[in-house]
Amino acid sequence: MPVIKESSDALTPPVVTHAFIERAPRRRRAGDYVALAVASCGVGYMPVAPGTWGSGVGLAIYLVFGVFISNFFPLPSASAENVAGIDAVSNLLQVRESAHLWQTTAYLLLLTVVVLVGIWAATRAEPLLGRKDPGVVVVDEVAGQLITFLFVPAGAPWWLIAAGFVTFRVFDIWKPYPIRRLEALESGLGIMADDVLAGAYGATLMALLVSIYLLL
Repeated sequence: MPVIKESSDALTPPVVTHAFIERAPRRRRAGDYVALAVASCGVGYMPVAPGTWGSGVGLAIYLVFGVFISNFFPLPSASAENVAGIDAVSNLLQVRESAHLWQTTAYLLLLTVVVLVGIWAATRAEPLLGRKDPGVVVVDEVAGQLITFLFVPAGAPWWLIAAGFVTFRVFDIWKPYPIRRLEALESGLGIMADDVLAGAYGATLMALLVSIYLLL
C-alpha cells in the first residue's frame, strides 16, 4: 500500500513509499513520550516550518557546545611569553594541536549520539503517530545542521555561522542527488539519512568557506 511520506518543510514535495505504517496501541508508555520529545526536539509541533525550527535547535546546540568545549579544552594564546624561543613555539603548537584534536573528538561524539538517538526516536515516532516520516520529527534537521558545522571552528564570526545555517536549509529543501533517494529507506534510518547527507554537503561547502576566510 503506497504511503505518502510527510515532510517537515512545506517547500519539499511529498515522497511516495511502499511502507505501511501501523499505528501503535493507543496506550503509551514512558519510553514513547521520551521518543516523541526527542524526535520533535520541542519545536516539531510548530505550525510553520518546523524543519527550520529544528535547524535552529541544531544551531543553538552548536553554539552552546562551542562555548563549553572551548572552556574545557582551551586553546593557548600565542603571547610573547608563550613563544619565546623555538622550543616554546613547538610546544605551543603541540598543545594547540592536542586541544583541537580533543575538541574535534568531542564534537564527533556529540554527532554520533545525536544521529543514533535520532534514529531510535524517529523509528519509534512513526508507529506512534501512524505516519511515514511525520512532519513533527525534526531531530534529523538537528543532526544535519550539526554536521554542517563540523568544520566551522568555535568562535567563528557571525556571518560564517549564518552561512552555515542557510547552507543546510538550502540543501535540505533542494535535496540534490542522491539525497531524495535516501528518503525511501525504512523507519528512522530513512528519516535521518537524507538530512545526514544534506549536512555532509553543507559541511563540504562550509569547509571551503572557512578555508577562504582563514586565508584572507
